[in-house]
Amino acid sequence: MSKKVVERLKTQFGAKILETSDFRGDDTVVIARADWALVAKFLRDDAECEMDMPVDITAVDYPERAQRFDVIFMARSLNKKHRIRLKTRLEDGQSLPTLFPVWAGANWAEREIYDMFGIKFDGHSDLRRILMYDEFIGYPLRKDYPIDRTQPLIPYREEGLFAAKLPPFGQDEGQPWTRIDWKSRLHGGDQQVSPAIALQQGQRRALSESLANDPQARAQTEGSAEAEAEE
Repeated sequence: MSKKVVERLKTQFGAKILETSDFRGDDTVVIARADWALVAKFLRDDAECEMDMPVDITAVDYPERAQRFDVIFMARSLNKKHRIRLKTRLEDGQSLPTLFPVWAGANWAEREIYDMFGIKFDGHSDLRRILMYDEFIGYPLRKDYPIDRTQPLIPYREEGLFAAKLPPFGQDEGQPWTRIDWKSRLHGGDQQVSPAIALQQGQRRALSESLANDPQARAQTEGSAEAEAEE
């Protein structure tokens, strides 16, 4: 039934529908940024589409492209049981009209995209960070965000109950595994990244570099590995 929505959009908007695809059953329509709010409102109001459930709005970063970002809106019709993905492409620095007047649920999703990617939504009434704190520098889901940048970049606030806080993460802690060359990092040692594999092979769990020089942390990890092996 989603195919009917695609055909309905082609009939209504003609050349404004730049591309369509149905990869793995997900019907997607690509439009220009200027038509973003117009097509979204049509999906909601048109009797044949009746997209009454906004599922999510998200973004993807392709830094090698001139139009760097894909912004994707996913909607569903609860009555007609069909769904559609609306996609547009933006250059770095370009903005999109907010979908908040069309779907109030777009509010927080657009704030998250702004927080993580730096994409602005024109007309949004409260466009500010939602996951990161106000002083955070950069946009962490951009693929060129430095993996070795340690946050926070400001001193911890000393306020009331929150005076005692953990120190910031070390540079290698919290990094995506796919961006770390674990094979080279652990070469020649008896450590293992995976706790389960470490137990199977009689190896120790790998410490982060930030903790590797801490004798107490190393002793605790080695002791835990030995106890698990004995069990």
